[in-house]
Amino acid sequence: MGKIHSIETMGLVDGPGIRTVLFFQGCSLRCQYCHNPDTWDLKSGKEMNVTEIIKILKRYQPYYGETGGVTCSGGEPLLQAEFLIELFKQCKKEDISTCLDTAGYGNGDYNELLEYTDLVLFDVKHYIPEMFRKLTGGNFNIISNFLDALKKSGTPIWIRHVIVPGLTDTEEHIRRLKDYISGIPNVEKIELLPYHTLGAKKYEKMGIDYPLKDIEPMDKEETKKLQNMILNIES
Repeated sequence: MGKIHSIETMGLVDGPGIRTVLFFQGCSLRCQYCHNPDTWDLKSGKEMNVTEIIKILKRYQPYYGETGGVTCSGGEPLLQAEFLIELFKQCKKEDISTCLDTAGYGNGDYNELLEYTDLVLFDVKHYIPEMFRKLTGGNFNIISNFLDALKKSGTPIWIRHVIVPGLTDTEEHIRRLKDYISGIPNVEKIELLPYHTLGAKKYEKMGIDYPLKDIEPMDKEETKKLQNMILNIES
């Protein structure tokens, strides 16, 4: 059984094509800019088995076309690696494309999981261990272990990185980020995402202090300039 927070049936931004997005419950990181604190607790969420989920996926399979499929996001799906392997194995039997949206912060047999994964959306929190810990509270070595397995697997990768004013928005940061990404093979796409404050109300409702309450949302045009910079596009 897996713990699922919620399901989006017609997702358009979490991988190619039209996708069913499964938001897994549970996350060990505490990213300062997280907008889904309601996904942190692994004990919460709805218990579902693979058969139940496959039934939902097959209902929407006609919409997937040649590029769509299922994306497992979170939370952090890798905290439920065994269930994820079981689900992706069944998806392959049903000819459903599989995408893993992850920060790489979990446990389990990454090698087996990546055998059944068509695409990884890899959320790079930071490339410097000390800054990674400051931003997320996590251990950078855990990310490195996943990345090692990802490199060996040859699985196609889309890189995602959140641009936060005063934290990750300088040109120097972007240059060093680009250097870090250059050491990762099979990267097909890089997306810089502007920080937003849409999750702030969730913190208030849950009685949790919002870490970046004094930070304004990232300007989308400035984010676009940095995006062009990392892709070597003249703006």
